Order: sequence, then C-alpha cells, then structure tokens
Amino acid sequence: MRKFEFQEFDAIGEETLEAIGQANRFNRWMYQTIKPWCKGHILEIGSGAGNISRYFLEDESKIMLSDIRDNYCQRLKNKFDDKKSLLGIAKINLTDPDFDSKHKDIFNTFDTVFALNVVEHIEDDFHAIKNCYKLLKKDGHLLILVPSCQHLYNQFDVGLGHYRRYTKSSLARIIMMNNFTIIKKQYFNFVGLFGWFFSGSILKKRQVPVGQVKIFNNLVPLFKVIDLATFHRIGLSTIVVGKKI
Repeated sequence: MRKFEFQEFDAIGEETLEAIGQANRFNRWMYQTIKPWCKGHILEIGSGAGNISRYFLEDESKIMLSDIRDNYCQRLKNKFDDKKSLLGIAKINLTDPDFDSKHKDIFNTFDTVFALNVVEHIEDDFHAIKNCYKLLKKDGHLLILVPSCQHLYNQFDVGLGHYRRYTKSSLARIIMMNNFTIIKKQYFNFVGLFGWFFSGSILKKRQVPVGQVKIFNNLVPLFKVIDLATFHRIGLSTIVVGKKI
C-alpha cells in the first residue's frame, strides 16, 4: 500500500474511535459480552483510545494495555497511568519480525489475551494468532472479536484498512490451527448489520457517520434484547474464544 493510504486509514480509524468512544452504552455492552471470558492477568492487543480498556480498569481488573502506534500508547498513558490495576502499557506489533526478541520477557505471562477489531487489519492473521499463543499461560484464554461476513465487505472496510471479514468457522479454524481448543463462538450486534450495509454498501460512505453512532448508542437496550432473541446466530461482529492447550 502507498504511504498516503496508510495515513488515510489512520485518520479514518482515529475519527471512528473518537466517535465510538462517545457511544458509552455500546462500549459497555461489548465489555459485558466479553468480560465473562477474561480472567486473571489480562493483555489487551490494540487498545487504541481505551474505549473498552476503561471498563476493565474501573472494575480493577489486572490488565496491560498495548497498541502498535506510539501516539496511542502515549494517549493511553496520559489517560490511565494513575490506575492501580494497570499492569503497564506496551507497544506491540503481532507480526513484528523481531517479536520473540522484543517480547520474550512477557511470554507465558497472561491468563487472557484479547483483541477487539484488530485482527482484520493484519494481513498475516495466522502469524498474529501464533504470537498471541506465546503470550499466554497454559489454559489461558484468547478472545478475538472481528467483523463478520465477507459479503458485507464495503466502503467502510476499505476506509478502515480491513483485509477481510470472518465467520465463526473461519476465525475458529485459524485459532485451532495455532493449538487452541475452542470454548466459545458467537455473533454479536445483529441490528448493526443493517446500518453497516446501508451506509457502507448503499451510500458508499468510507467513514461511520457520527449521527448514526449516536442513534445506535441510544437504542442499545433494545438491540441487546434482539441479540438474545436471535440467539446470536448472526451479527455484525464475530467472537471466538480459544483456550491454550
């Protein structure tokens, strides 16, 4: 990809994180969905602006935050450095050629590693999962949340720099190939499918509209009920939890 494309992805991604950061009901819903599978000492990959990190720290979970970009690592430090349960903030690139030498001091350290809306940005997703394995203790949990359904790939995905979207089966397959056993698979956010399709595929927008995020956030209590009513059989996001063998 050309340099300007990376800069464009970063700009759109940052603006999207800022918009979603205001969606407190949605962020708490996501946190409540993943929290039951997060145990012990936790590492978050791709913490970004800390939209989900804040809930772990408010609940005094022992957690290390990380991001691939220096500016986000600094923002996380400015925002959360005074939190007692924070284990630290690290710059981590899951496909760094020097991953082993840079991060061997935290191998076999964490009870949980999770990455929310991160793996779809990584071309070599198999290698990324392989390196997550190294960071976990035996029986540790790996939780990955990614966008669902390749046929929904549209201008939003292009603007955000996504390589692909997933199904429960396709994501679980990559995780199992890296010596995990699968303990949970589900879809998340059924209603979000319609907004993503309308704005990204019909209107051809490359950035999630702020107004749409606000409306969605206000309706989260209803959308949570709809997710339960549809038994998580389909949704805008795919969640898979693996256990290190």
